[in-house]
Amino acid sequence: MSTQKPKLKTAFKKARVISPLYTGGPVAATPDGTRLVTCVGEEAVLTNVEEGTEICRFIGDTESITSICISPSSSHVCLFTSSLSLRIYELPTSLTPLEKSIHPLRVIARAHDAPVHVCKTDPTSTYLASGAADGVVKVWDIQRGYVTHVFKGHGGVVSALVFNYPFDPSFLGRETKMQLITASVDTRIRIFDLSAAAARSGAASKPEAVLEGHVSVPRGLDVTRDGKWLVSGGRDSVALIWDISPKPTQDEKGKSSKGKGKEKAAAPLLVKTIPVLERVEAVGFLPQDDGLNGTTSGKAKLQIYTAGEKGVVKVWDVSAGSVLYTLGQEQESISDDQEEQRQIVDAIHVPAMSTIISIHADQNILFHSLTARSLTRQLVGYNDEIVDATFLSPFLPPQATAGPSTSKYMDTHVALATNSSLIRVYSSNSLDARLLSGHSEIVLCLDQGAQGRILVSGSKDRSARIWAPSLSGLSSDDSSLALVPEWKCVAICEGHAESVGAIAMSRRTSEDDQNALRYMFTGSQDRTIKMWDLSTVPISAENVDNQAMKLKSLATHKAHEKDINSLDIAPNDRLLVSGSQDRTAKIWAIEYSVSGNDSSRTVRGEIKLLGTCKGHKRGVWSVKFGRAERVLATGSGDKTVKLWSLDDFTCVKTFEGHTNSVLRVDFINAGMQLVSAASDGLVKLWNVKEETCTATMDNHEDKVWALAVSSDERTIASGAADSVVTFWEDCTEEQEQEKESKRADMVLKQQDFENYLALHDYRNAILLALAMEQPGRLHSLFKALPSESAAPTSSITGHLAVDEVLRTLSGADLARLLRYVQSWNAKAKTSVVAQRVLHAIVKLRAAEDIMSAFNQANTLAKLTLTNDLAVTSGKPAEKGGATALRELIEALVPYTERHLTRMDKLVQESYVIDYLLGEMDGGMFGLDDDLEEEADIMDVDTAVGVVA
Repeated sequence: MSTQKPKLKTAFKKARVISPLYTGGPVAATPDGTRLVTCVGEEAVLTNVEEGTEICRFIGDTESITSICISPSSSHVCLFTSSLSLRIYELPTSLTPLEKSIHPLRVIARAHDAPVHVCKTDPTSTYLASGAADGVVKVWDIQRGYVTHVFKGHGGVVSALVFNYPFDPSFLGRETKMQLITASVDTRIRIFDLSAAAARSGAASKPEAVLEGHVSVPRGLDVTRDGKWLVSGGRDSVALIWDISPKPTQDEKGKSSKGKGKEKAAAPLLVKTIPVLERVEAVGFLPQDDGLNGTTSGKAKLQIYTAGEKGVVKVWDVSAGSVLYTLGQEQESISDDQEEQRQIVDAIHVPAMSTIISIHADQNILFHSLTARSLTRQLVGYNDEIVDATFLSPFLPPQATAGPSTSKYMDTHVALATNSSLIRVYSSNSLDARLLSGHSEIVLCLDQGAQGRILVSGSKDRSARIWAPSLSGLSSDDSSLALVPEWKCVAICEGHAESVGAIAMSRRTSEDDQNALRYMFTGSQDRTIKMWDLSTVPISAENVDNQAMKLKSLATHKAHEKDINSLDIAPNDRLLVSGSQDRTAKIWAIEYSVSGNDSSRTVRGEIKLLGTCKGHKRGVWSVKFGRAERVLATGSGDKTVKLWSLDDFTCVKTFEGHTNSVLRVDFINAGMQLVSAASDGLVKLWNVKEETCTATMDNHEDKVWALAVSSDERTIASGAADSVVTFWEDCTEEQEQEKESKRADMVLKQQDFENYLALHDYRNAILLALAMEQPGRLHSLFKALPSESAAPTSSITGHLAVDEVLRTLSGADLARLLRYVQSWNAKAKTSVVAQRVLHAIVKLRAAEDIMSAFNQANTLAKLTLTNDLAVTSGKPAEKGGATALRELIEALVPYTERHLTRMDKLVQESYVIDYLLGEMDGGMFGLDDDLEEEADIMDVDTAVGVVA
């Protein structure tokens, strides 16, 4: 049996992020339904619906977006902002995420004189219609960016728009005119003619018809594809069906009007009023396979959908005026605030997917399938502050072991507690989510049991709830693992006097029945710990009615002097630890027993205090037992993580490194490492043995309240107050393999370098050293050249082959070599080689050649720089090359002047040394006999000359 210890994890990479997707405002979808454009703050974000990834962002003008639409050809995105500007963007065709934000193709600074709340494009993707709050409607040419029509006379805010461009096979060969249908707060619906003939006659500015039927503002308009039927829905809780097909009328004498061959079209006719019994915010026709024949009987085949204040989409049979089916669940017995949040503010029909997308006031986006008549996907737009998270495994088989065969069932979902009464359950590999409603106030804590098949939650409403998945209709194959099952509340624990802020579930199941739960602990602001019996709670919600069972507590203890922040149960279910704001952590012994049979079952539970861990200077935010050893980790507001011995309850290690309160701690890697999350926005990985920080994970801008570790310890999920959830994946092995491959590659290159030197192949040697970015080897090569050269005087560098290499070196390599020369020139020890190489380059290369080398290097750097968000258009690349060359020269000149001054000083000092040596040779060591005789003769001649 192998006793080898697991390797330490040293690196985690950011694998996936759940970030805010929609914070309110307009939403647009592409005609194929694969991409959504939503508003996050003042920015528009394009999201890949299938993968759940952000494709790109559209650069805004720092003002909120009031209206968005996408052309039917998926070529352009048009949006209006509260600054009254119109911005038109090109929509990316690729689903690959883009690093750079997209700039607008065209910006019209003041498109309207009032905010624009509705805009639509025509079926040909040529025109854009926009309606403003001052009652003005404008039609724009998208490609050219000018106004083609202006319609005034609306009695207030324009509330809905739709183009009518009929498509009917019977109209082939005839000219069909385009109409624009508008609605405003004056409750009237107007139909305008957009044809060229109407524009020439001047009649285009006046409506062809004005429809009156609503008593409140119409919020939705739609026409059938053949242009014969119009539906309008408003806040007066009705949907009206209009016949707008052109039907010529005869006068009373049976002749055409005035006999001039011109026929007068009949006014649109209201043919059906459907009482929806809720405020309608969106309405539309559903396509029919059998088509319409244009007569009133065609109304019998029409179907419409409505969406509004009740938060559901209803599909209606027009002829009967009755609901065929409802998409979504209508909430009963909810508060007025929740009702307002659940209402639908807009709905988008996607015929290509046979789907209706409903946008809700609580920033959720739901995808309803018309064929399956069920919810297929739900995107949570904004999670607010994330306070807790835990992994779930709803598809895990009941008798599953921790072996590799069950790994695909583990951690397929993650549950989030946010600043809301609703619990979010996400799929681990997509943005699909479900909301669990049941708590009446904010959920503060989460935990899981039965290997992730059960979820428990504690809330400010002073209760705890147990949730079980409903897997009916779902199989445990690979395709279903990505789906999010429905979760039902199967049990409720009530009894605390204050909010439940800590919860912990038994780590094991019953010894008699592997599917039976044991117990659970809750900690509250009322400073008590309660123990709850879960032996009667079902592990599945398949056969559970809608009424959740009420559980009773086995024991209640006043445990601390202040709020209880965290609870944890040891892996063997024998110990409980509680952490509190009173700066202590307490360890309790758990006593749990079940006696009797099913008819006379007796369950007893109690906890007894074993010891108290004292040492923190601030409140204890998190406590966690080691999975392998008898140790306890605590995180505190004093910025430290402490490790405690469970034998004598003393602190054995302290980990310091966070700059703010430590909010979560957990063990990984058989207790050899710790993970901590803190208010400084960082997640840190610690080496327990050496008390050092191994890695720091940074992707949050606020307090990291939530931390969850997957069962295989390869994934860490962190959630923060910035509404971002980050999934960190272990990449230690990948990094080691990458380092090993780089090291092996470097060894091969170094061997090649030595071989080139041995063969005097200086060209390849220099090029390889530049490619390896090893200036030390280059310096050694240049330094050794004079001693190897047979004729050093005939070469600048010391070898003719090296001169030739410097003369023909490519632009990027030459620029890199000059930067090495700059570094060498800054030190007296290496300046000799620097001056020699610089001298050779200046002698062998023209000034224009050197400048072009820096231009090439600058262009190459821009091509390889992936995170550069600056716009390079309009600025020549030569400016960057010239700037780099100027900086190089400015760095070379001062050191070169200093070296020149030093050499001049050395030359002057050498003359002094020569003089001193000459004097020392004559004075100290004496002169030979011949020199003495010459000196004597010189002295006599001098004396004679003086006498004369």
